[in-house]
Amino acid sequence: MPRINENFLQELKLKTDIEDVISTYVSLKKRGSTSIGLCPFHNEKTPSFTVYNDTQSFYCFGCGAGGDAVTFIKKIENLDYLDAVKLLAQRAGMQMPQDGFDDSISKSRRRILEINRESAKFYHNYMMSEQGKAGLDYYLNRGLTMKTIKHFGLGYAPNEWDSLLKYLKEKGYTVSEMVDAGVVKHSKNNHYYDMFKNRVMTPIIDVRGNVIAFGGRVLDDSKPKYINTSDTLVYKKTNELFALNIAKDNADSGLILCEGYMDVIAMHQAGFTNAVAGCGTALTPEQVRLISRYANEVTLAYDADEAGQKALDKAVKLFKQTDVKIKIPSLVGGKDPDEIIKTYGRDKFKGMLEGASNEIEFAILSERKKYNLNATQGKLDFINSCIKILSDVGPIEQDLYVTKLSNELNVDKSSIKAQLSDSIKKQKRRQQKNEYRKIVDDSMKTATKVSYDSSASIKQIKAEQRIIGLLLKYPDCRKLCSDFDTEKFSSSFIKRTFEEIISRLNDGLDVDLINFSSVLTDSELGQLSGIIARTGDSKNVKKEFFDCISIVNEEYKKQNQSSVSSMTDDEFRKLFNKNT
Repeated sequence: MPRINENFLQELKLKTDIEDVISTYVSLKKRGSTSIGLCPFHNEKTPSFTVYNDTQSFYCFGCGAGGDAVTFIKKIENLDYLDAVKLLAQRAGMQMPQDGFDDSISKSRRRILEINRESAKFYHNYMMSEQGKAGLDYYLNRGLTMKTIKHFGLGYAPNEWDSLLKYLKEKGYTVSEMVDAGVVKHSKNNHYYDMFKNRVMTPIIDVRGNVIAFGGRVLDDSKPKYINTSDTLVYKKTNELFALNIAKDNADSGLILCEGYMDVIAMHQAGFTNAVAGCGTALTPEQVRLISRYANEVTLAYDADEAGQKALDKAVKLFKQTDVKIKIPSLVGGKDPDEIIKTYGRDKFKGMLEGASNEIEFAILSERKKYNLNATQGKLDFINSCIKILSDVGPIEQDLYVTKLSNELNVDKSSIKAQLSDSIKKQKRRQQKNEYRKIVDDSMKTATKVSYDSSASIKQIKAEQRIIGLLLKYPDCRKLCSDFDTEKFSSSFIKRTFEEIISRLNDGLDVDLINFSSVLTDSELGQLSGIIARTGDSKNVKKEFFDCISIVNEEYKKQNQSSVSSMTDDEFRKLFNKNT
């Protein structure tokens, strides 16, 4: 990982407030000297994501993600280290230094983005030419206007094997760069050919306006119907949403999530400019978290066929793990939004969206279809299913739905409420047990995520983590460990971190978290952030530090004695000869 000029990092640290950076992505609430919010890196309903202003760090007690502002930007924007620093520098109004770092990965990213932009131009211009008329006719026959076609930069890949390859070569790009960008493939017999051939092309653009990938569709019903760019340095399909670059500016009223590119394009043309879709993959937790960054509500406008309804069920489960409210319209008169808009028009489709059910109504309606409500057993089973659904909602919603069920089924309201109350009590007991287990697991999280020697005791692991925490919080501790042998540490991560801290302190340099971004991996930065988060004040720093060093020495000695006792005579003689 590249090292960046120390003075530059120091200035960037002074001009960057981690709470300001994170608050543009996560809704934070003050809690004393820290701020908390829902973690953007995993689905949760109870905030476990904490921002520490005093150490300019963040840590999630739920998933273990942590680090500094650079780490956060890397993870949230899917950037490499150097590009994350550049983004923060740009935000702070700073120029990147011209020395002291290797930007080869950053250059590769830039070249891929340039290739994608040139490829998008090539596909669009070809479609607008006489030779590409088949692609243009396809879109026009699907009801798209020229304005919409240009707005989305739609195009057409020629029915040839190397048209784009030749075009990009003329622009000065190498074949290996084209392969890295995913627009050219390498065959087994050492030939190179265009990834997309005789397909209408949809460029995928990220929220910063970069063309990062493509989706290609055949003009007929041949297979495979769709081909999408594979993951590259600039694109990971599980992290992206099609048309979010446009929809984010209209997300105040929520986002509409569809299944396909054409659904989104048709909806935008009809005026629903807050529509988005996944990028050729089933909905992922990463995409759900991305939606939660831009909207508090999402309407799930999935296809009416069996596959669409299965995808809908999965989406509901994923969104239930967040605080994003969901609405589910009943789409009738067509298999997907595109067909419904074409057949019945914008106003009819708008009415379907406005009449959408919330997730509770949708769940109850889905359960109602399963049972014969004219039979006593059917009523009982339906009520039991509804009680499971209502156990997770607030008391006002519970009362409203219980009243509705009582009137509809002609069952005494107090009886339903009593059964619901009993169900909630049982659920709370289960949750308490799960929370207790989570507390126990969390206390060992840092220890288990970092690779420690299998013979290391919990006592030693905690002592090693405390040494690191005390060194960072009380740098004078370095004077207390001048002759300590770092080989006694049970983890290479702890050893490297300790040595880096001591080296920086000996050179009179800062040991703020931002200075470790180029030394540690994201996972290791998360562990270091966890150690920092758990390091409280010490009443007697010197004594505690010495105690921790003693524990490490003692535990190491025990392990060494144990290993000697288990040696054969020959192994012992070799060890003796080695040490004399």
